[in-house]
Parts: sequence; C-alpha cells; structure tokens
Amino acid sequence: MSFVAQIDLSLSDKLLDGLKAQGFEISQPPYTLFQGKKKGVTCTLYTSGKLMIQGKDMAAFIQFYLEPEILNTFTYGYQTVDLDLSARIGVDESGKGDFFGPLCIAGVHAEGEAIKKLAEIGVKDSKKLSDISALKIAQKIKKDYLYHIVRIGPEKYNELYEKFGNLNLLLGWGHATVIEQLIEKTGCPHVIIDQFAAEHVVERALQRKKQKAILTQRTKAEQDLVVAAASILARAAFLDGLQKLEELWQMPLPKGASVKTIESGKALVNKHGPQVLGQVAKMHFKTAQQVLDSQ
Repeated sequence: MSFVAQIDLSLSDKLLDGLKAQGFEISQPPYTLFQGKKKGVTCTLYTSGKLMIQGKDMAAFIQFYLEPEILNTFTYGYQTVDLDLSARIGVDESGKGDFFGPLCIAGVHAEGEAIKKLAEIGVKDSKKLSDISALKIAQKIKKDYLYHIVRIGPEKYNELYEKFGNLNLLLGWGHATVIEQLIEKTGCPHVIIDQFAAEHVVERALQRKKQKAILTQRTKAEQDLVVAAASILARAAFLDGLQKLEELWQMPLPKGASVKTIESGKALVNKHGPQVLGQVAKMHFKTAQQVLDSQ
C-alpha cells in the first residue's frame, strides 16, 4: 500500500530538512531527488515531483507531518471520520490533565457544506495536531463558525472545584454552559460530546439549567468533525491561557503533570512563595502537594 501526491519541487528542500530532523536515512536512487527511510516509513521524491510514501507507519507520518507541514491538504484517512452533514453542536475540553493553566471547554455549531469545509481546513482531533497547527486552524474556525468557549483560569478553577468537590461535576457544569449558550445562539438541539463520565453527569447539569438538548455522548467523539473542531478551539484556548500565565510570572509552565512540571512549580514557589501556586495551577492535583512538600 502506498500514498502518492504531486508536489511543487520548490518544497523539496523543506521536505528534505524535515526528514533529516525526524531521523530518516537519506539516499538518492535513480530518477529521484532523494529517498528517506526509517522504521515503518519510506518517503521518495522523484525528479518529476511525484512523492510516494510507503510503510506500515505511513498514516501517522502523512497525517501529522506531510499534510499539515508540506502539502497543506487534509484528505488522507477521512474514511474513518464521521462526515454526517446534519446540523449539530460538538463540544470538547482541554486542560483537565494539565497541572498548570486553565480548563477550557469549547463548542462549535456546523451543518451541511460547512461540515465538509471543516475537513478542508484541516480539522481533526486536536491531539493529532501540533500546537502551531491547532492555533492556526482555531482562527479559521472562529472566523466562519458559531462557537462558544468557557475558559476557567486556575484561581476560578480551584474555587469551583471546592464548590463541586469533583472534577466530573465541574466538567459537567462547563459542558452544560457551552451547550446552553450555543443552543440559544443557533436553535439547534442536537449535541455530541466526548464522554468523560457517566451519562447522567451532563444530563443533570443541563436539567439544572432547564436546558433541553438531544444529547449524544460517546467515546472517541473527536472522530466527528464538529467535535474535532470544538477540541481544537478548546486546545487553542488552553494554549493561549498557559502562555499568558508564563508571560505574567516569567516562568516556563510545562503541559501535563510530569517531573518537569514539579520542577517548574518548585522554582515558582521559591521565587514568589507558596500562595502563587493557586494562581497558576489546579490545586487538587497530587502534583501540588509534591511541589509544596519540597519547601
């Protein structure tokens, strides 16, 4: 099985540099400008401009590098994506697994040809996009689609977490808020979300708001293009919020909850005191205690 595309040869240097950076071994078989090989993927650029990709790992290479960085097309692999064109609202979140930064929940409304356009502008599950690509595509979504974003900064997050006493209840409230706003804006009751808890969590949150919705909850909902668009807006909002905190405190704040996260937390507390942590981080994470225990 192979993937073939025709490219402008002016892109050959950029492609070659990208292959070298990813650890491909470069050679030059007859009739080619170059061929790059590494385990699972072979990339061959012919003198005619024909580009051929082969290997068992070619799908990830095409979707995560070749299309967004070189081809600027986003068509490969969409046989696995839901292209239902019916009107709906998609909702997803970003930041719940990150110690530093906000929790962001976003929703997008789309229908008909506008759903096809999401594929054309590169929409896919935000976890499959680089930060730069997610931010760029988010701007395109905001320009052409109705959306709503709830961004909960760390201080407000900690306050709400204490109130709800449970992350899933907090998420349920955030999802219900986004859904409520978009139903009011669009009149569309059909909603798809990525299931993060028992089904009743979001249903009850909507009931408390007296909001009626035809709600579909499913795992891997990002395979739906409208949910994928929401995931991109949520991630872009998280990245923007994290960057603002880094600029405010003049300190790198790594994503996730790794050893690097703990090290940054310690440095921040050493410089500004323990009270700063509640202004930049989610305090119910065990990471918070690991940072504070080191003082």
